[in-house]
Order: sequence, then structure tokens, then C-alpha cells
Amino acid sequence: MSSTGEGVGRRALVGSAAGAVLATGLAVGTSRAAHASAPPAAPAAAPEEGVVPFRDEHQAGITTAAQDRMHFVALDVTTDDVDELREMLTAWTRAAERMTVGAEAAPGGVVGGGPWKVPEDTGEAMDLPPSSLTITIGYGPSLFERLGIEDRRPEALRELPPFAGDDLDEARSGGDICIQACADDPQVAVHAVRNLVRLGFGTVSVRWSQLGFGRTSSTSTSQATPRNLFGFKDGTANIKAEDPQALAEHVWIDPQDVPGEAAWLAGGSYLVARRIRMHVEVWDRTHLQEQQTVIGRDKGVGAPLGRSAEMDEPDFAAKGADGAPAIDVAAHVRLAHADNLDGVRILRRGYNFTDGTDGLGHLDAGLFFVAFCRDAHRQFVPMQRALARADLLNEYIEHTGSALFVVPPGLAPEEDWGTQLLG
Repeated sequence: MSSTGEGVGRRALVGSAAGAVLATGLAVGTSRAAHASAPPAAPAAAPEEGVVPFRDEHQAGITTAAQDRMHFVALDVTTDDVDELREMLTAWTRAAERMTVGAEAAPGGVVGGGPWKVPEDTGEAMDLPPSSLTITIGYGPSLFERLGIEDRRPEALRELPPFAGDDLDEARSGGDICIQACADDPQVAVHAVRNLVRLGFGTVSVRWSQLGFGRTSSTSTSQATPRNLFGFKDGTANIKAEDPQALAEHVWIDPQDVPGEAAWLAGGSYLVARRIRMHVEVWDRTHLQEQQTVIGRDKGVGAPLGRSAEMDEPDFAAKGADGAPAIDVAAHVRLAHADNLDGVRILRRGYNFTDGTDGLGHLDAGLFFVAFCRDAHRQFVPMQRALARADLLNEYIEHTGSALFVVPPGLAPEEDWGTQLLG
């Protein structure tokens, strides 16, 4: 679980024992051969304030208390050389582990390599605290076919089907590899993605990316429920880190799910990413009663209609004064609730976004929906089909981007992403 404290300065942290160990393990920008030959960097003995442990049973950035900012990028692999990809992923591991403790001033670092050498770190996060940075990696279905390692791909990692109402942009969909960087400082998150992409030059290229602000879900009971750009509390019934039984049932890949050569993914998860454009101008001209009917919740306190508190369970049998259901039969809350989906639940970890305008005088704004689940085709797909078919909210939104990735489990002390994926 991450700390939300300010933490210590990045340059000061490098001088600490933890920072020194990691700093000597990597100077970002060093040749990949050097990264590949060096031993894995040892983790800190105890996490510093504002530092989320990089190595654990599961990757950070899933059940970690959701940070305020996110930078997500999907990449295409531009090589068919397995060794080259393994070398890049090994370098990424060292860089990611170092950046999560804020150690950008490793030997060479931002300014220590001399005036005639390219700096080994881009420098925009210099002097900033770690800001609870997490870096989460995932792999798309196309990667396994591209590299000829289909036997290591789990059966559940296959492209999502089309859904009614989708208006997907291929330039904002798919990808061989994804990186999710979350932090409480946007510059720290952007710095992480920028440096990993830089290390991957010649091996991967950016397919699409998305910046997010203002988390739209809580992943810990310690967090209040946030609001989305429609002004409603979002993700009230989300799975929380403090519920290991729900996580085991709905989020983590069980060993029985991945037999044979795919067994390395046990303890991982599936990441669904959907870019959802919200027509905020239309919504903003809609009266309050209609907004609440569409969502199925009170806009002020977040309670299900007919109830009084946000955390009250919806009563789908309750009637209003006119005898009609208190929560409309096509309200978003009703259609997305586990009671109406044979118990299906997912762990949501989305963010708001605004990407300028659409050129027609409207904001290009909405929700970058990210969810983690044990099997996207058994959980997200039936949920989205139910919503796409009848959700009153569809009048105000459209899905413009989509991707599915498998997220491996966390790394053991002597392991890196290259050997984990490719052996």
C-alpha cells in the first residue's frame, strides 16, 4: 500500500542506502548490454515515505491506493529479435525500480555525464519526491504471435469483441505492450513513461498514449469516492485492496486458469483499457432529475435512488411515488451491478481526461476507463454487453479506444521483466 506523504527529495534519496543500491544498478540511458549483464538491483530494506515497493507478489499499480495522476502508453514492438526485446525489458526493470524510489541522479544521471555526453536521465523529475510512483507493465495478444511464443499466451488473452455503439479509433486501440505509470505528481508519471520509451528506441514505438487526472475510483477503504466529469461519485462499489477474498475471486489469475506454458502468469491479472468520450456539453444542459435517473444515484451524496447513504446497497425492487421503479430498469447502476450480472465484478482504476477540443467547439473530454479482472471475457465482456445494449448513459458517451493486456505477477528479488516473459 502506498504512502501519500510528500517523501524526500530525489537527490537526497539517492544518497540514502536504498537510493545508493538502486542508483548503482542503473543509469538510465546506459547501453542495454550493460543493463543485461549487471545483477538485478536489490530492493530497499524498508520503503521510504512516498515510495511504493516495486517488487511484491503482484505488480504495484493495481491494488495500490489510486494516485491522483496517470500516464498510460501502448507500444508496438518493431523487432522480431527475441533477445533484443529481452534486453530492453531487463533495462526497463532496472529503470522502473530506480525511478519508483526517485533515484534519477544515479551515476551520470541528469548532469553528471559531462557536457559532451547525452544525459542519462531526461531531468524533468529532478528534485521531485517519488510521489507514490507505480509502473505497471502488460502485454497484448499480438505480442505473442509476433514473437512466435504463442504457447506462453493464456487462452483468455484474445481481442475484445465489438460492442454496440462503439466508435473505435484504431490509432487509439490495441498495442503489443502497455505501461501504466501512476503518481501523485503528473510530471513524475510522465517522466517514467518518457524514460522507458527512450530506452526502448529502436525496439518499440509509441502507438498511443493517454494522460489522466482526477482518479475516478477508490482502490482502498482509506480513500473517499471521487467524482467523474459528469459530477457523480464513481466506483462506489469498487473492489478494495482490503478484501483479499474478492481480489482472489475477481482480480488475480488463478493457477488453474493458466495451465501449461502459460503458468508463469498465475498471480497476474487482465487489464482492460477503454477511452470513453463524454459529451459534457449535452450533459450540462440536462436537468438534475434526468441526470439522476440515468445514473441511478443521488448526485449530491451518491446514494442509490431510494436510499440515503452512498454505501447503501441499491434496492432494485423499490418503487417511487409514481409506482415506477425507484432505479430505472435501464439506469447505469442497475445494469452494471453484480446482482444483475451473475455476480460479475471488476476492479476499476480509471481517470478523467481532457484532450483539447474536437474542432467543432466541444471539449474532447471523458473517462479513461481502466479495469483489472481475472478473465476479461467472463467479466468485462458480459458487463459491457449489458451496458451497450440498454444503458441510458449511452446517449451521453461513446467508446473511442479499446485494448486488452495481460499483466504478469510481481517480480521475485532476482527476476526482471525480460526473463519473466521470455525465459
